Amino acid sequence: MTKKKGIHFEISERKVLLRVFDLFMVFITLYAIGSIFKFDYFTFTSEHWIWSLVLGVYLMVFGTIFELYDLKQSSKLDTTFKSLIFTASVTVLFYLLTPIITPFLPIQRMQIVYFFLAIIAAIFLWRIAYTTFIASPRFYKRVLVLGEIANVENLVKTFSKADPNYKIVGFMNSDATNGEGIKFKGLKEYKTENISQIIRDEHISEVVVAINNSENITPQIYNELTTLLEQGFAIREYTQVFEEIMRRVPVQFVGKDFYKYFPFSRSNQNRLYMLYHRLMDIVCAVLGVLCGIVLLPFIIIGNTIGNKGKLFYIQTRIGKNGKPFRIVKFRTMVANAEENGAKWAEKNDRRVTSFGRFLRNTRLDEIPQFINVLKGEMSIIGPRPERPFFVKELSKVIPFYETRHTIKPGLSGWAQVNTRYGSSIEDSLIKLQYDLYYIKHRSFFLDVNIIVKTLNTMIYYRGQ
Repeated sequence: MTKKKGIHFEISERKVLLRVFDLFMVFITLYAIGSIFKFDYFTFTSEHWIWSLVLGVYLMVFGTIFELYDLKQSSKLDTTFKSLIFTASVTVLFYLLTPIITPFLPIQRMQIVYFFLAIIAAIFLWRIAYTTFIASPRFYKRVLVLGEIANVENLVKTFSKADPNYKIVGFMNSDATNGEGIKFKGLKEYKTENISQIIRDEHISEVVVAINNSENITPQIYNELTTLLEQGFAIREYTQVFEEIMRRVPVQFVGKDFYKYFPFSRSNQNRLYMLYHRLMDIVCAVLGVLCGIVLLPFIIIGNTIGNKGKLFYIQTRIGKNGKPFRIVKFRTMVANAEENGAKWAEKNDRRVTSFGRFLRNTRLDEIPQFINVLKGEMSIIGPRPERPFFVKELSKVIPFYETRHTIKPGLSGWAQVNTRYGSSIEDSLIKLQYDLYYIKHRSFFLDVNIIVKTLNTMIYYRGQ
């Protein structure tokens, strides 16, 4: 391995890069304009360092809510500009409305306009540079896949959709019994005779091993991979890459070695984390109940006009350790929606009323479940509780499905903020992958991430 690998940025590095340079560009631009034009509202001094801190926090929080740090969105200038306008508008509004921890309104009100425009210009100029250089092909991670031919198409589509900078440029078929060539457009097949030479010629940054049958790893392949590993070259297993990029556990590839994939988060036994989690549940549930009381008159009016029937809907769900409990929701479907038996909710489901669709899209139909949270049957964050009928059916066809019952179900969860409709076994499998990722990695920061993404779901009207 004499040639140097190309420069590339990992997903986490790109997210940090976006945030750091957003803040840097905003602060340097505001400082420059404030100094040149003597604007009081732009003054950042050591005496008033809290102003800079608050502005930075507002930008990060609202930028996350309005998808300014979504890597797919960030690679396109048009969607970036839209997110930037929302972020800058709400950030400036909050900055104006918190004069105790931010500067008082300037006498010259035009300074506020300049303040707003400076934030937009600073971040957008940096994002132009980002899309031109960092998100360009020169910084793609070039990947070579070694595995069975049956997995190729699904693997390539999955990774390219999740991260456009992760470029699978070639494939080596490890299954000697399958002599078929690859019929996947844009993907070149290589022989397994000289992996090192291919890596040098194609400037490969990483080799991904996607071999389900270990017997397909021949001594020659094994020796080649061992040599590369000893030279410090990146060789990773498919499920490891899948979990890192997709942020979900590929449960369909987990076999007898399941214990390798489910070293569940220590937070599940951490008493301090569990205490924080319960306190968060109680505080959020109390606030949720109070908001529900305020909104109740409007929901009653909407239900009377749009739903024309009972306001509440009670249903049995499966909770922690498989224990059933009853949840209460605002009714969103027509009366007797399941008179012919249990049925998955679908996109544009005809059983959902017009007002019910509004309640679902804004997640307001979940408000009564804050009572379940206060009772300890649910948490604010966790896998969504499913009905006994579907749990029984899905457990038969999806491996480790009941593993999601190792923690309390939640009002919102990692699956809810990353997927939408679950109207099939395939959709349920994807949701399970997200749920297991949360159980495996749950932490304070992941909880905050889910809460922020839930707000994003409500604002963009993306509820189910």
